[in-house]
Amino acid sequence: MHLSDINFLAVFVAGIAAFALGFLWYSFFFGKAWQKELGFTDEYIQQGNMPVIFGSSFLMMCIMSFGIALLLANQHLDAASWQIGMHTGLVIGICFVTTSIAINYLYQRRSIKLWLIDASYQVAFLTLIGIIHGLWR
Repeated sequence: MHLSDINFLAVFVAGIAAFALGFLWYSFFFGKAWQKELGFTDEYIQQGNMPVIFGSSFLMMCIMSFGIALLLANQHLDAASWQIGMHTGLVIGICFVTTSIAINYLYQRRSIKLWLIDASYQVAFLTLIGIIHGLWR
């Protein structure tokens, strides 16, 4: 496998898709519940350095997208490649990311509701990234 096997446009587009899903997830779908679980007020959130927070988050999503692209580049994909991409993202999300978040939340004594909001988002966007890479081969 070489870096030339990586579709960097797909890495970037999948990062954008994950970021857009996060906007929906934490604004419209679960935003108020997420804020409540963390004890955040609207004013507190507005005090954050949003360019740094959003820029860093997008960068991390692109790194995760690159990682999935690396994993998929080592596989010989056929016509069902979107399914392989979906499966790869789903397995990474469920078996690695949600469990890692759970360990941290156990020690931080965070609620299971917060874990469900955050972990399910991670699974959703990693699955989305996998589908995008699987389709874009």
